Amino acid sequence: MPDKSQVRSALDREVVTYREANPRSVELSERAQKVLPGGTTRTTTFFPPFPPFQIRGEGCHIIDVDGNRRVDYLNNYTSLICGHAHPHILKAAQEAAEGGTAFAAPTEYEVRLAEMICERVGSVDLVRFTNSGTEATMAALRLARSYTGRSKIGRFEGSYHGTHDYTTTPGAGVPDLISELVVDLPYNDVEGCRKILEGLGHQLAAVIVEPVLGASGVIPARPEFLRFLREATEADGSLLIFDEVQTLRLNRGGAEAIYDVRPDLSTFAKIIGGGFPVGAFGGSGEVMEIMHPVSGDISWGGTFNGNPVTAAAGMACLEMLTDQVIAELNDLGEYAIAGLNQALADGPVPGQATGMGSLFNLHPTSELVTDAHAVNRTDPDLRRLLHLGLINRGFYLSARGTACLSTPMTRAEVDDLIAATADVIGDLGS
Repeated sequence: MPDKSQVRSALDREVVTYREANPRSVELSERAQKVLPGGTTRTTTFFPPFPPFQIRGEGCHIIDVDGNRRVDYLNNYTSLICGHAHPHILKAAQEAAEGGTAFAAPTEYEVRLAEMICERVGSVDLVRFTNSGTEATMAALRLARSYTGRSKIGRFEGSYHGTHDYTTTPGAGVPDLISELVVDLPYNDVEGCRKILEGLGHQLAAVIVEPVLGASGVIPARPEFLRFLREATEADGSLLIFDEVQTLRLNRGGAEAIYDVRPDLSTFAKIIGGGFPVGAFGGSGEVMEIMHPVSGDISWGGTFNGNPVTAAAGMACLEMLTDQVIAELNDLGEYAIAGLNQALADGPVPGQATGMGSLFNLHPTSELVTDAHAVNRTDPDLRRLLHLGLINRGFYLSARGTACLSTPMTRAEVDDLIAATADVIGDLGS
């Protein structure tokens, strides 16, 4: 096992290589810092010393301003399941845009996309559109509070449901009173959850959960864990909300179809927009009727909700995601996870890949990763080394090691990623 100084030296070498390969991105980063806090609009896309500025995407590749071509394993955080600039999606979006980019009125596009979602996802009778996953979870939580007449929300340690106060870890800018309305629960821990929920009585409006914990390491829920949540919320009279913003890509009917657990509400985003800004929430007719503009209790709007260009692109994307296409992509993902785990097991540093289907995450730790706490205990220098090392070798993942597949990818791209991972960590053993 290499010591910390060896890891640090290897990281320093990768930083030097990265800087030398990206001079134009250095210039743009310095320019951006004069008009954007830290040079970015999106905290999750920033990493030191600077992120590479992209100029275009082609299939499963991205090309930056310095001409570096990389395999995109991030796909705008899982949203580009069909890759970049897919001609079928571009054609649909262009045709819609030529008829008008937005209206203060409904269009057939949003009706058709809503029909597709309701047909695919078993628990969804009715759906409403938003412009992001953040807005979708905001709306779903408000809906749950209105339906139950309760105020408290249960969420899970390490979960990510957007950047609004009710799903953000208490800290700067989040009022203290939010902590009185939000209950943190342990992920994948049935008995731990049971103890907390029993102590609450009937105070929760909803429990919101990611079937695969995304931002904290792409950690799949244990089947018995989700079954317990369904039983517990039904007994309590609270709603169970599945955040399927990322997991809808795993099955035509989402993760609920994989786990055979039916939530009361679900939230969606990412792939349903075909690469354009989008969000949605839906569920049973009884619950969703609260959003009815005449007879319902909640008023909810948004200038670009149900945008025709987004809806057209989303339909084009979903049309291509047949059962067979999704199954093949998931098989390729499982092949990637197995290969990465073998490469990490054979290397001089501990590591593992977690995930499900076409979603996975690299973790430089020997500790079994089943919740966010294990991820938080990983060596930050090792994580940075793996991240920058892969970028320097032509592979783009998130700084925390999150990755996903797109349909243009083949075993060749996966084999190259596995080999590059072995090469990065192999340098520590030399």
